[in-house]
Amino acid sequence: MSANLYSGPMKQPVSTPEAPAAIGPYSQAVRTGDLVFTSGQIPLRPDGSVVEGSVAEQARQVLDNLRAVLTAAGSGLEHAVKVTVFVTDIGQFSDLNEVYAEYFTAPFPARTTVEVSRLPRDVLVEIEAVALVP
Repeated sequence: MSANLYSGPMKQPVSTPEAPAAIGPYSQAVRTGDLVFTSGQIPLRPDGSVVEGSVAEQARQVLDNLRAVLTAAGSGLEHAVKVTVFVTDIGQFSDLNEVYAEYFTAPFPARTTVEVSRLPRDVLVEIEAVALVP
């Protein structure tokens, strides 16, 4: 009997040099069938350096990274169905929302925003997504 009894779509890791490399034992994203699940993206440039500055400046880099990872998976921001946003200060939500609206258009994906006490590398925002692969 085979050890792998699962006959559905297998998971395929997604990687692109257009976004920062994973800084731990995880993939930038994983594609399975017509879905792609991204890891949380933080405001790192593709060379791994941190974007300093406001939540808006950091969010732009995060969303650029997210777009690059989704593109590498054969998808894009326009195909996102669920987005989760982690911020260290919910008081900056309106600034974050302005940048978010530059990257996503209607019909908007479902979204959850959560305030957290701390994020990797002491950044201000992290965003992950689930998207369709057309």
